Amino acid sequence: MKLEGRVRLPGFLLALRFLALVLWSFPGARALDNGLAMTPTMGWLHWERFMCNVDCQEEPDSCISEKLFMQMAELMESDGWKDVGYEYLCIDDCWMAPKRDSEGRLQADPKRFPRGIRHLADYVHSKGLKLGIYADVGNKTCAGFPGSFGHYDIDAKTFADWGVDLLKFDGCYCDSVEHLEKGYKRMSLALNRTGRSIVYSCEWPLYVWPFRKPNYTEIRQYCNHWRNFEDVYDSWQSVKSILAWTSFNQKRIVDVAGPGGWNDPDMLVIGNFGLSWDQQVTQMALWAIMAAPLLMSNDLRHISPQAKALLQDKDVIAINQDPLGKQGYRLRKEDNIEVWERPLSDLAWAVAMVNLQEMGGPRFHTISIASLGQGLACIPDCMITQLLPEKRKLGFYQWTSDLKTKINPTGTVLLRLAAT
Repeated sequence: MKLEGRVRLPGFLLALRFLALVLWSFPGARALDNGLAMTPTMGWLHWERFMCNVDCQEEPDSCISEKLFMQMAELMESDGWKDVGYEYLCIDDCWMAPKRDSEGRLQADPKRFPRGIRHLADYVHSKGLKLGIYADVGNKTCAGFPGSFGHYDIDAKTFADWGVDLLKFDGCYCDSVEHLEKGYKRMSLALNRTGRSIVYSCEWPLYVWPFRKPNYTEIRQYCNHWRNFEDVYDSWQSVKSILAWTSFNQKRIVDVAGPGGWNDPDMLVIGNFGLSWDQQVTQMALWAIMAAPLLMSNDLRHISPQAKALLQDKDVIAINQDPLGKQGYRLRKEDNIEVWERPLSDLAWAVAMVNLQEMGGPRFHTISIASLGQGLACIPDCMITQLLPEKRKLGFYQWTSDLKTKINPTGTVLLRLAAT
């Protein structure tokens, strides 16, 4: 039910909205005190798209090399990625030489990174971007390169000396949960001691979950974001499983997220091969609702205009980067339709409706406005704007109204509800 005019706000409703603002602004668990990642990290990470391709002779354009990262840096600057917030260009596994140098320091593979990481960092910085790098808490990285166990201080200093701005710290080849947890803490402290601002991306809870429930309050005190679930793949089944895990565990993980520390559902695979258009819309919309780091893993040299426009959608990015810093959650699921919502600053809300049905055509779904935003999103009315799959104003809606939407199979309708 659209409204052409505005309704005067009764005093008790105004009080309710003020109370909601106070409650949503209340800080959560104490975060890592390095002043970084006050909104979710945005950038590009090589792993899902390029994996551990080290064969530069046969595949010079897609191997893990200085050339690849310099090309991506050029495109992040020239093609508008940096301008909308994608700031970190991140190296994942397989950048290292097989052995440390004579002084015990990590070193880049001399053939694939002939001028070293310091040179690459300088180049990335010259583009107005920041450089991320990868290491592992255990004896070896997941791909078998030298791990940081027993070398936390020297590795942190090496990364700082190189001008690194983010560390993704994996958890392979660690002989016990105790060593793994101590290692994550030690590297966090070592990074801070360098005096350089380095975002700390952990996989701590991912490796603890098989043994016990992670202590997220503690993890947040050491990490800027943390992986909880298995690697994303370029498939709908993978994206769907991440969403299912997140909603199943949301009571444990949602409240701990906030400025300085975020749950990380892994990379955006938009612009690759495995997702339909509607599924790409779903990933972008739900990563925004979840206040997730937006780390693309795709080939920016060969990305469709449609995928580029989705990844650079300023309205959706604004939801992801909202300064209130509250992670969204699944509100309900019924008949293969999920409704997710997220509180935003200025008493606004983001709402995503996902059609998980994989057969048939688009489905209509009707929802009561009063059920959204814990009953406070539209008191007494609000302006609703659809952001995805395409932007259009839906108009003013009363608290007592219903909203009817049409959702494609495996697709999502993303809405912004603004208090009036």
